[in-house]
Parts: sequence; structure tokens; C-alpha cells
Amino acid sequence: MGAPKTLREAILFFADYQNCRKAVEAIRWPDGVIRCPHCGSDKVAYLGTQRRYKCYAKHPKAQFSLKVGTIFEDSPIGFEKWLPALWLVTNCKNGISSYELGRALGVTQKTAWFMLSRLRLALQGEDGGKLGGEVELDETFIGGKARNMHCGKRKRMGITQGRSMAGKVAVMGLLERHGEGKVSRVRLAHIPSNKRRHLMPHVLKHVEAGATVHTDSLPSYESLKTDYTHNVIDHAEAYVDGTIHTNGLENFWSLLKRAIKGTYVSIEPFHLFRYLDEQAFRFNHRDGTDASRFALALKGILGKRLTYVALTGSELPQTC
Repeated sequence: MGAPKTLREAILFFADYQNCRKAVEAIRWPDGVIRCPHCGSDKVAYLGTQRRYKCYAKHPKAQFSLKVGTIFEDSPIGFEKWLPALWLVTNCKNGISSYELGRALGVTQKTAWFMLSRLRLALQGEDGGKLGGEVELDETFIGGKARNMHCGKRKRMGITQGRSMAGKVAVMGLLERHGEGKVSRVRLAHIPSNKRRHLMPHVLKHVEAGATVHTDSLPSYESLKTDYTHNVIDHAEAYVDGTIHTNGLENFWSLLKRAIKGTYVSIEPFHLFRYLDEQAFRFNHRDGTDASRFALALKGILGKRLTYVALTGSELPQTC
């Protein structure tokens, strides 16, 4: 059986440990030479009965598994569950909940939630330079509606109006419009508010000087004209004026909120950035195939680690 192209093929393919091993080895050691993650020696043998490797250089921890140095490290769950889970995360347009993944893999909801959090870490990519050309800037607020809250919770939070922003989280989006033969790409940032002091550092960091930026009429964007060609669309009058609009980001916000409301239902603010990474990955690589997105995500498993105590706030995340 060749490389999988569909979910059904992926489940059958990765049910064989040897296929899992070859796939991860190809990512970890693309030149085909297996090296010890502790000392870098290539004097390594594979112990088939133990599914481990042995380094013949003299040092502690001479034996190591294929999971060492990846997001899977110290996990008792086998690759036959990890890799189909990664396939689902990268290819389900609206994401997959921990309850749904737990039922599909035969693990508990708590285990599935931890798995998904680790897999989202693999989807975090490098920025890849600054955005240029035509760039849309916009912000949105994510959180439950005040009118749906219990009256006691509204009182504790000091909410007196039905459309209060209390309890909501601000997210900024920067979208580079696609050129010929390309797709638009987005970058996201969790920000304290939509004030100028919180928006401008992200613009200066991610958008090259001289680019054309499109925004709504929010006063926080007024200083953009100093370094950029700044086009403004006032949504009180119109949503499109020729090429001046923020509809690309409005479309992305719709996808993001559909996933949050329909799949995840409730997200704690301190975990929101993980879900933003997941949705941005799928959006930025939507022109690829299921197999290509999976292969790209698989490259992100290396050199990263997320422990349960770090995930639940007991310590900061570790980087190998």
C-alpha cells in the first residue's frame, strides 16, 4: 500500500507500526542516517523486539525510542493512534473536539484533549518574513454573549449591558492578499485590547514598510499612514469600495468562530492561541491536499514538547 491519500487509507496504513516508523524516521533523519538524539552519534542499531534504538557511544540513556525529541515523548499512546489523530486535526475544516477524537480512538476525553493540545503545538509555524503587497488588518472579539450568561455571573463580572465586552478576548488578524497562483495567508495575535498601543507593534513586526494596508475606520489605525499606504473602509457606509475592504479577514473570522461555537463550544482564554494556530494552519494551506497538509504538520513534531503540567498552567512549556 502506498502513501495514504484519504482518512480511510491513513487508518489502514498507520495500523502497521513499520509504516509509522518509516514515516517518522523519514522526517527525523531525512538523509537516512539514524543518529542518537543525545550525542549525535550514528553508531545506532534498531532493536526490533523492543521497538527502540541503541546508541553504542558510551553515555547514559544509550537506548531511546522514536518518540524522544518529539511532541510524542513520554506518551504511552502508540503511533497508530497519534498519526491518524494528526491527520484529523490537519484536515477537518471545523476542527475535531476531544470528545469526538476520544470516541474515534478509544481513549478518554481527558487523554484526547491532551493529545490535541500537543498536536496543535506541531502546527505552530515560523513567520516566514514580513507580509507585503496588499494586507488587510482587522480585529475581533471571542467569547460568550453577556445575555446568555447566568445573572449571577454577570453580576460577579460587573456586566450591566447585554452587549458588554467583559469576558471577551481580543484577537488581531493580518491577512496578505494572494497574488497570481497563490492563496492568501493569515497571521493571528492574541491582544489585550484593540487600542493603538496593542495593535501597532504587531503591524510593525509583521508588515513591511511601504505596503498597502486596508482597515476599517477604527481610530487605532490612524497612525498607519506614516509607514504604509493606508486605505480605510467605513463599515457604517459600505463594506466594499473597489479593492478597499477587509472581507478576506471577515471570511476567516467566520471560519474561526464556526469552529469555536460548533466544535469546541467553550475555550479558556489562556488556551486560545493554540486554537488560533490550528485554524491558521488549515487556512494557510487550504490549497494543498489532505496528504500534503499531514506531511507538513508531521515535520512540526520535532524539537517540541508539551507536558501536562505545563498545559494546565503549573509550569511554562518546554522546548527541546
